Parts: sequence; structure tokens; C-alpha cells
Amino acid sequence: MTEVNSSAKTARHHHWRRDLVELAALFTAVAVADAIAKMVVKGPKGPVLLVVSAVALLITAGFHTWWARRHSHAPPPSTDARRADHRGPHSGRPGASTALWRMRTTVRDEPGRLAALCGALARHGADIVTLQTHPLAEGTVDDFLLRAPDGLSAAQLTRAISLAGGEDTWIERADAHDLVDAPTRVLGLATRTALDAAELPLALRQLLGRCTIHSLPATSLTGRPTGADAPVEGVLESTVMRLRDPSGGAITIERPYLPFTPTEFARARALVELDARLGPRIPRSQDVLTLPEGNEITMRRADVSDLAAARAMHDRCSERTLGLRYHGPVADADRYLSHLLSPRFGRTLAVQTASGRLVALGHLLWDGDETEVALLIEDDWQRRGIGSELLRRLVALAVEAGCESVYAVTQSSNTGTVAAMRGLALPLDYQIEEGTLVITARLDATPVRSRPPYEETPHEETEQSPRSGQTRHAGR
Repeated sequence: MTEVNSSAKTARHHHWRRDLVELAALFTAVAVADAIAKMVVKGPKGPVLLVVSAVALLITAGFHTWWARRHSHAPPPSTDARRADHRGPHSGRPGASTALWRMRTTVRDEPGRLAALCGALARHGADIVTLQTHPLAEGTVDDFLLRAPDGLSAAQLTRAISLAGGEDTWIERADAHDLVDAPTRVLGLATRTALDAAELPLALRQLLGRCTIHSLPATSLTGRPTGADAPVEGVLESTVMRLRDPSGGAITIERPYLPFTPTEFARARALVELDARLGPRIPRSQDVLTLPEGNEITMRRADVSDLAAARAMHDRCSERTLGLRYHGPVADADRYLSHLLSPRFGRTLAVQTASGRLVALGHLLWDGDETEVALLIEDDWQRRGIGSELLRRLVALAVEAGCESVYAVTQSSNTGTVAAMRGLALPLDYQIEEGTLVITARLDATPVRSRPPYEETPHEETEQSPRSGQTRHAGR
């Protein structure tokens, strides 16, 4: 109570002092104004001084009005300058080059952990474009898409996240395709899978990132059970997941550098279940082309429903043609057809005549992380440009599927295959071992050179000889 009274007395004391000062200032101003007025009025040039003072005041007021109007629409000061002192050493200037990164890290599920990660990224000038969280039994996996200054390295980002509490951090460069949000990307992949059964392996790879996908059939080429199977609900084991293949057997997905999360497993299983509900399906579009001699042929997608026609074509092919294609005994060549025509292992193009007879097959086979092209053309229809046209269309399908390269296997003496691959106008790599030549075309999103259909290719030997996707080739 004493302290309150003392404070009130002090406040009143300061109040009277302020009033006395204001009164003294007022009296002084009145005395000065009276003295100046008497001096002007009694002086010899009093009226002139008053007029000059009035004009000076008017000029000053006019200049102030003009200046205010001229600068009334000026933009406010930029906030970038005010924030410059608070940015990290790697923060970029407007227009500075940036890089996209995909980063995944595991943090303890505690309040403030995510804020610490975001703060660490902000101090290095990294902008969080998208963020996904994957809850685990212990902790949370956070997926970031970052836009960071170009000079910021992966090691610096990883170190910053580690200091902020992130563990098991993985990071790699991203591109513009990663800017699509996860729900939109999943819906797009589901649409592609619904239209074409051959899209399932590719959709799984794009959904899960860099991984290896193996489709293991329930029976081998000789008809023996392989033992490949998975429960209906699938199996998730850290970096490996196994799902039941709707066509029989199992789909194994491996990613040794990064464990799968339950969210990723659920998304992959949903795609496989969609494929199982829709059943076998391929696009039914077809193109009718005219050969130089005037015969019409039709190119279309093929599947296991063409198995009988493909076997009949085998019967009409010579042993040399079948031997170049399958690199082995030709007596049991028919057993490869079920595997080759299955959309689970790739895409197949068929060529049939106006009468409906099958005369050529072109295969684009998913071989782990690689893609193989393979052609088989009936003897009577070789050297008519069919092989080159099939090859160009298969490579176009590979580009559409996002493949980085395709390879073909043939004998080193088959100059026609080399000419057909060179006709693609793509960068080629050659590897030869014990008479077997492997030609790899690097796609790099480069379109295949467009040429008139059936332009003559010197020494074209259309019975190319890539092996089936079931057996790995030599020298790889």
C-alpha cells in the first residue's frame, strides 16, 4: 500500500512540472510573436515583408503538394532488403539458379521435430515444395521435395538434417516430374494401368521410385511349378515387398537403398488389386500400312489371345530364322510364346496380312532395370521394311514408358540388325563376346528419327535375334 501512494505522489509531482513548462513556453512564444509584429508594423518596409512571407509560404505549400502527388504511387520498400540480414549464407538472390532435391529422413514422433527440420532447411535457403509424412510404429518418415540454391550440395543438406534430429537420411536430385503431387500421380498411374495391363510394372516403378521389379510366373517355361507365390495381402520386408500377381505367380519389388514404408506398400497393393479386378486388357488400336509392292498390313498390340496364330507362324519359319531369334534349339521354341505374349513381361506388336495371317512379332520386354527389343519375321515377309518399322514403333513405346535405353542381342555377322538399329538415329553402344553382339540404344528422351515408312535399309536382315526376356544375355 505504501508503494502505491508513493507512486501516485510522484506522478502528481511530474504532472505540475509539465504544466509549468508548457505555460512558460506559451508565454515565451506570445512575447516573441508580439515583438516581431511590432517590428514589422513600425518598420519602414513592414507591409513588404508581410507580402514576401505570404508568397514564400504559398510557394512552399505548392511544392509540397507536387512532391506528395508525384510519389504517392511509389511501391512500398521491398521486404527482401529487410530480410537479407536474416538469411543463411546459401540463400539465393532473385533469379539465382536453383536445384530440386528429393529427400527422405526419419524423425522421432515428438512435438517440434518437424519444425526443427524446417528451420534447418530455411537457414540454408532451401524451400519446401511438397511434404509427405509416413507414420511408423516408432517415429515418422518425412518425404521432402526441396528447391535449394544450386551451390548447396547433398552433403550439406544431409548434415543440416542430421543436426536437426533426422536419421537414415536419403537424398537424390529430382526433376520437374516430381512437382506433381502424390494423389495426382497415383490417379494418373491407376488410369494408365486400367487402360493397359502391360503398364502395371512401369506404374509400380514410377510410384516407388528407383527399384527393381521381377514378375515371377507360377510355372516355368517347361511347365514345372516355380513356387513363386505370395499371400493375398502381400508381404513387406524392409527393402523387399512381394505381391500376388493377378495372372499367377508373384511380383517382387526390391529397393536395397531405402526401406519401403507401410504407405508405399498400401499404394502398390492397391494398384495390383485394380489390375486383378479389371482382368486381361490391351489397347485395341491398329494401323493399316501399305508395303512398296502394294500389299496392306496391319500393326496392332498382341497378347496371349494370339498364341495359336503365333505358333502357326513358328511352323512356317525356317530353322535359321528361329535359331537367330531364340539362340538355341528351335524344336521347343513354342514354349517361349506364352511368356513373350504376356503383357506382364512387356509389350508385343503383331503384324498381320489383309487375310488375317500373323507374319511378324515385335517384343518390348521388361528385363529388370533394362528393356530388350526382339523381332521375329516370317521368311517370306523379310526384307520388306517390316523389321525397321516394328523397331521404330517399339522404341517409341519405350520412350513413352520412360525407359532410359533399349538393347538388342544378335550375332556379330548380322549386319542387317546393326543397320536397323543405326536407322534409329540414337546413340548406340556395342559390346561383343564370343560372336554375340549386344547393341544398346540410349534414348535420353530423344525422339526416334522420323523416316518415310519402309524406306529401304541396305542389307536389312529383319530376322533380328534378341533373346527372350527369360534368359540374360552374355556380356552384360
